[in-house]
Parts: sequence; structure tokens; C-alpha cells
Amino acid sequence: MSTILAIETSAERASAALLHRDTLIFREVDGVTTHSQTILPMVQSLLQEAHITLKDCDAIAYGAGPGSFTGVRTACGIAQGLAFGAQRPVIPLVTLLALAHACREKSGASDVLAVMDARMGEVYWAQYRYEQEWQIVVPPTLSAPSDVIPVREVTACGNGLRAYAADFKDKPYYSPVWQDLMPHAAQLAVLGARAFANGQIVDAAHAEPLYLRNKVALTTRERQEKAERTAA
Repeated sequence: MSTILAIETSAERASAALLHRDTLIFREVDGVTTHSQTILPMVQSLLQEAHITLKDCDAIAYGAGPGSFTGVRTACGIAQGLAFGAQRPVIPLVTLLALAHACREKSGASDVLAVMDARMGEVYWAQYRYEQEWQIVVPPTLSAPSDVIPVREVTACGNGLRAYAADFKDKPYYSPVWQDLMPHAAQLAVLGARAFANGQIVDAAHAEPLYLRNKVALTTRERQEKAERTAA
């Protein structure tokens, strides 16, 4: 079994996890605005608990996005720096897939709709189906909540459901049960081990975040136009 260190900072919860000898341990901190100050101490704590060094890890997985612009850059940058230092590859993983995996662990669902709050009246979402391995049904997408249309009956999860409950409440797939789930390094470590076994690794020099939105902020005019479209 491979040893995978995982980092996730795409949302308001920062987490780090270590999968070593079939044992999964993790650390997490909620509500921290500067994830870069919390991740490295968590990583050091995990390595100390497992009595290993960074060079004993086979690869470093990270939540590549989508998510907070600062958050996904932080995860990518830290993973890249650690991987360079230890001469190890990285494994970029989609945060929505980690969210779907968390939902499956909690609910046992095979068809999962993962929905994350993208702010500015939009959500990041994707649909996955689990059949021995995860399959992409609808790839990661940025849209208004009203444009979230799953292909089949699904179990929906993620904080996007809570952020835009008024938009989702009448949808046949809506349920508040799993609306507080967020991407977590624990799921990234498990998914990272599978990716490593399948040779899905990347040289640290090529580590990149996954962005679905090109601009961080809307102009005043764009905000006004979006508000007018919403009110229409």
C-alpha cells in the first residue's frame, strides 16, 4: 500500500491527511482565513505521529480545485514545494470528486451530485457515478444554481445546497442531509492512493490549480446586470 500525504484548502476548512500502512490519520482547522499558516504544522504533526519523514511518502495529493482562488493556489503551492523538497510527484485531484467520495462514505450512494458554493450567485458542481471506480457523468461546471441539472436520480451534497437553499428546495434531488459536507484531505488521500496505483502522477514542476472562473470579482456594472437578470 502506498503512503500518500494529502492537502485540502479549497474551502473554509483546511485539512491535511496521511495514508500510511492502511491507516488514515488527519488534521483539520475550521474558519481559518490564512490556510498557508495552518497546513505545514498539520503536515509536520501527521508525519511525527506516523514516525516517518516526507521522503517516506510516495506522492503528495492536493485539492486542485475548483474552490477559493486563494485556497486552491495555497494547496497547489504547498504541495509543489513539499514535493520538490522530497523529490516526490504530486497528484492533483478535483475537489468535487473528493466531496462525492465523502458523500458515498456517509450515505453509500453510487450516483452523487456534488455542489460547492462558488459565491457571486453561482455554484461549482459535477455528477459522478461509482462502479468499482469513479466515473464522470457531468464534468466540473460553474453555473447558476438554477442550471444545475443532473442526468439521473442522484444523492446531492455540498455547501452549495445550503448557500442557495431557496434555489434548490424545489428540485427533486434536493435534501439538506448532506449539505454541510465539504472536500477533505482524508478523501483526497484515499483517492490519491488509487491514482498512484494507476500511475496518475504529475511531476511537481507541472502542478497547477483548476480554475473554472476566469475572474475573481465582477465589476460594478456586471454585478448590476447579474442582479437585474436574477430579478427578471
